[in-house]
Amino acid sequence: MNLQDYSFYDELEESSLEFLKKYLKPIQVPKGNILFFQGDICDNILFLTSGKVRLYIQSEDADEITLYQLNAGEQCIVNTASTISQTEAIGSAVTVTDIEGYLLDVNSVKELAHSSNAYQSYLFSVYTLRMGSLAKLVNDIKFKKLDERVLEWLKAQDSKEVQTTHETIANELGSTRVVISRVLKELENKHKVKLTRGAIELM
Repeated sequence: MNLQDYSFYDELEESSLEFLKKYLKPIQVPKGNILFFQGDICDNILFLTSGKVRLYIQSEDADEITLYQLNAGEQCIVNTASTISQTEAIGSAVTVTDIEGYLLDVNSVKELAHSSNAYQSYLFSVYTLRMGSLAKLVNDIKFKKLDERVLEWLKAQDSKEVQTTHETIANELGSTRVVISRVLKELENKHKVKLTRGAIELM
């Protein structure tokens, strides 16, 4: 197993470790694949050990907004809530990169949460962390101007020249390609960014 990136791993009881070794199933998924759709009922929880997954919600008119990105060593609350409660997922998940990890079926997840104090505590911490990030998302959408959010997103990519598209930014921020293109042009006129084909350079 390769779950050392998960904070609960070192605190797991010996019996829980043996339980995971027995029931975890390894998985590899290429970039650009949907793991589950909004409205699906998940039957497994993903323990991501390599790669990134994007969680997003989609409106009836097909507009998207990113909820968060899942990294190695993190557990998805959308996936977790749907699996444990056997209710429809509130969002969709797509692989941003090739990923590796493990799947744990719904019955095994419930058994682990019931028998392991370490894993149960981890679940509560995950919900607290993700609820905080979702609250920030709502706050940003309501109170921050779109040009400020676009600049923050670009800076968060940790590169002076960001390889991306206007549509990608629109999906990340819950806007439309046309609006994002207009905002980027305004930022370029203010000499805050430089637009090139397939990339945006921070000035």
